[in-house]
Amino acid sequence: MTAPAAPVNRLRPRRSCLAVPGSNPRFLEKAQGLPADQVFLDLEDACAPLAKPEARHTIVKFLNEGDWTGKTRVVRVNDWTTQWTYRDVVTVVEGAGQNLDCIMLPKVQDAQQVIALDLLLTQIEKTMGFEVGKIGIEAQIENAKGLVNVDEIAAASPRVETIIFGPADFMASINMKSLVVGEQPPGYPADAYHYILMRILMAARMHNLQAIDGPYLQIRNSEGYREVAQRAAALGFDGKWVLHPDQVASANEIFSPSQDDFDHAELILDAYDYYTSEAGGKKGSAMLGDEMIDEASRKMALVISGKGRAAGMQRTSKFEVPEA
Repeated sequence: MTAPAAPVNRLRPRRSCLAVPGSNPRFLEKAQGLPADQVFLDLEDACAPLAKPEARHTIVKFLNEGDWTGKTRVVRVNDWTTQWTYRDVVTVVEGAGQNLDCIMLPKVQDAQQVIALDLLLTQIEKTMGFEVGKIGIEAQIENAKGLVNVDEIAAASPRVETIIFGPADFMASINMKSLVVGEQPPGYPADAYHYILMRILMAARMHNLQAIDGPYLQIRNSEGYREVAQRAAALGFDGKWVLHPDQVASANEIFSPSQDDFDHAELILDAYDYYTSEAGGKKGSAMLGDEMIDEASRKMALVISGKGRAAGMQRTSKFEVPEA
């Protein structure tokens, strides 16, 4: 009897999600050596219409022959309103499905678009003899309709791994008065993106998915990138797109906990395990230094600890059992 396939890890590290034009072999080569958690090879906006057919085959070649060790491998196809989508999916997945982790679907407007991609992926996997369901889906929200339907989109398929904010198209879709992607529009005294980001975050967390912030197009403005990334990280997002190698280190840093926070979270987990045990007195709450910890503390610590462990962090402190 064949053993069941291991469950797919849908919560992969995605602090930095590097966009690479699928039509540019030089960039595809360079991307393999960058410390990004995820690399997505782009067939959509980064590829001119006349370059898309050849770019599909270029992507297949680099997925099969490149060294993407330690990276989540993703291809962004064109959206379902274009004539390119089905051929993007068929060519890439038939040609390199065994070396592909996810398909990113842009401009998702309703659940049916995700379901259609799921069905197409299933047919290709069955035809090619691939493990059915292994390839994930990343859904990109880029207009008002997609945001209104984001709960249904997040629940549309067990393949869905992330919900991604696409700021440029979204800004255009709601007639936002700004030409600088990701920056605040003039004349509005608060954060114009707060509702959008929180709406995406809530839908993602409701279905145990990751939430990813989109690009910051001023690639030479490192401080601007950090400010926008810190906003998303503070809300609870898991990562952000990077369009330039110089942004990778910032994303990896910002979407990882600080060493002090990671150590503190690990101490809380150890202390809570001890104090709730027989040896620790079976307490529901206890003091860790000057701080009271309980089950809610443990849940908060698990979030920080999980992010730190996923980033490969090592603790620098140790819980000491108190003397009797």
